[in-house]
Amino acid sequence: MKMKLLILAALLGLSSAQFDPNMKHGRTSLVHLFEWRWADIAAECERYLAPNGFGGVQISPPSESIVVTNPWHPWWQRYQPISYNLCSRSGNENELRDMITRCNNVGVNIYVDAVINHMCGAGGGAGTHSSCGTYFNANTKEFPSIPYSGWDFNDGKCYTGSGNIENYQDVNQVRNCRLVGLLDLALEKDYVRGKAADYMNKLIDMGVAGFRVDACKHMWPGDLSAVYGRLNNLNTKWFNSGSRPFIFQEVIDLGGEPITSSEYTGLARVTEFKYGAKLGTVIRKWNGEKLSFLSNWGEGWGMMASGKALVFVDNHDNQRGHGAGGASIVTFWDSRLYKMAVAFMLAHPYGVTRVMSSFRWNRNIVNGQDQNDWMGPPSNGDGSTKPVPINPDSTCGDGWVCEHRWRQIRNMVIFRNVVNGQPFSNWWSNGGNQVSFSRGSRGFIVINNDDWTLDATLNTGLPGGTYCDVISGQKEGSGCTGKQVQVGGDGRAYFKISNSEEDPFIAIHADSKL
Repeated sequence: MKMKLLILAALLGLSSAQFDPNMKHGRTSLVHLFEWRWADIAAECERYLAPNGFGGVQISPPSESIVVTNPWHPWWQRYQPISYNLCSRSGNENELRDMITRCNNVGVNIYVDAVINHMCGAGGGAGTHSSCGTYFNANTKEFPSIPYSGWDFNDGKCYTGSGNIENYQDVNQVRNCRLVGLLDLALEKDYVRGKAADYMNKLIDMGVAGFRVDACKHMWPGDLSAVYGRLNNLNTKWFNSGSRPFIFQEVIDLGGEPITSSEYTGLARVTEFKYGAKLGTVIRKWNGEKLSFLSNWGEGWGMMASGKALVFVDNHDNQRGHGAGGASIVTFWDSRLYKMAVAFMLAHPYGVTRVMSSFRWNRNIVNGQDQNDWMGPPSNGDGSTKPVPINPDSTCGDGWVCEHRWRQIRNMVIFRNVVNGQPFSNWWSNGGNQVSFSRGSRGFIVINNDDWTLDATLNTGLPGGTYCDVISGQKEGSGCTGKQVQVGGDGRAYFKISNSEEDPFIAIHADSKL
């Protein structure tokens, strides 16, 4: 019996570990450096992410992809692999390895965006129009570098006229037919599973801490389980012996479809798309929603269990109208609301949090649709991605938004680290859009999203003393560049926040005490 329990414990250990982001030094958040070059990420880990308490980076897909020139080098070409060579518009294999090493050496994890559901589009043609010149033939489904052939795709199992997914109410279509024409891999085949696992294992051995797995709704959970079961433990140069890769699966589930995120939460974490869609509605005050309704935010709002969720205000898809959430999604284009939403997310204990770091593009919205939603990152005339220049004021130039460098967001990433493990407590609201709460006795946030001044004495849960607000400024040495908050011996403090302020919210924590 004891032996059986040990075996069971070993099996459970394999799965449960895939929910752990393996972050170092009490860090709690990752940042998606969308479309950044490997050389820029390596530098950012050293100069900014590590010193400011970021736990990890989600990188864009490192596998070799098709090159699309009409439209001109769109961001989505990277979601159309043609080989598993580690060669992309972000850099080559040596640059990738250098980045992984340098980020790990300063305790910042790398999470790879893995595309294993499909290869390029069926209309991708034949030739060497790929990020590193590898030959492929989409017409005959030949990807000789891996190699995959026509036998390795799902076309024989798809019964729609077009070969594409036509009806999301049909589970078999969603998982066996082509997602927007992308050649759908037959992941129930042992050979295909082996090739996907080999690709991921090469990255694990190089030192990555885990994966965002793309398009999981379009793969059978049993097939994913088989692939995950073949993955190596993390590299012991940087991770504890026996550590498993952290996996967060992209499953868009806003309700109304037969495939639900709960089919995947037994395997690993899942992206909770309801989080940003619903928080956006609340922050925008649409449909009568109010911040005061957030007292039971998380599971109480129909979301998956906190321990299963990867959460975000926006992501690379829905910030440009793709994916899920629609017009309610708040992004850097709505910077004032965005900072408030991200601060709420980082202060609240639900889920593992991901911060977005974007690039600007020329939006051209016609009848509610952005005609330029395809546009790729800032690039040179030949389509190669531009470096990320850092301005003297620590913002980024050349069209890179770098939300993770905004003071308010960076300081809330630190706030989350300081309050990690503390309970959600001392909730207060005015019944409208003024709310506050503490994280035990370690941190406190108050937000005014009403159209009038917040004027209240509130229980912060913090020990008495003078604290520096980390939104309007921060503690520097023994001084404070922002507002100061006096907390009494009873934990109460007086707040007055005008609705017209640039940032109508205040956050203080144990490490911002003067």
